[in-house]
Amino acid sequence: MTGEIGEIFFFMWVVAIAAFAPLGYFIYMYTKKNGRPFGETEPHGDNNSVIANFADTVINYVKSLIGKK
Repeated sequence: MTGEIGEIFFFMWVVAIAAFAPLGYFIYMYTKKNGRPFGETEPHGDNNSVIANFADTVINYVKSLIGKK
C-alpha cells in the first residue's frame, strides 16, 4: 500500500514539474533580461500592414457616416 502511494506521489511530482517548467523558464528569462523576456523586440503597432490600414479606413468611414446624421 505504501509503495503505491509513493509511486503516485513520485509521478504526480514528475507531471507537476513537466507542467510548470515552461512557466519557470519564462520567469527566469524575464528576470534575467531586466523585464524583457525575449530581449530586444520590435515594438508592436509601429508597422504598417494591409489589415491595419483597411481597418483604419473602415473605422474612419463609419465615423464619417455617423457624423453626417
